[in-house]
Amino acid sequence: MEDLLGQILGFILELLSEVLLQVIFEGGVEAVSRAHRRFRFKPFLRSTLSRTNPPLTILKFTLLGLGFGFLSVLFFPHPLVHPTKVHGISLLISPGVTGLIMGLIGRSVRRRGNSPVRIESFAYGFTFAFAMALVRLLLVHG
Repeated sequence: MEDLLGQILGFILELLSEVLLQVIFEGGVEAVSRAHRRFRFKPFLRSTLSRTNPPLTILKFTLLGLGFGFLSVLFFPHPLVHPTKVHGISLLISPGVTGLIMGLIGRSVRRRGNSPVRIESFAYGFTFAFAMALVRLLLVHG
């Protein structure tokens, strides 16, 4: 019974730590993408985060997620929590939760009358987090 409780708690801690790590890295991406308002990078961001070409934007967020995934492995080369028997389930749950959080942030930004950046949507947040989680799953061995 205690072993089962330990496994459940370990699973929950693994999910929470991966979501937290992804939210931290996405905060960095968001800060960089919002920097265009201060530093006048609009032409660059308009061409790289285009609203008119969603497949290209998905590809770019996938590459960003892969890049941040590799960076996270450099800084955290070990699993953040003890691996569970359900290996790889966080590959769907963590990006799903992250996408939901980013979608809620985007909705909150729209309610305030501002225009959200691209990552502040479920689809792009999920894409970024999925790519990052995939790299961590493939490169970090428990």
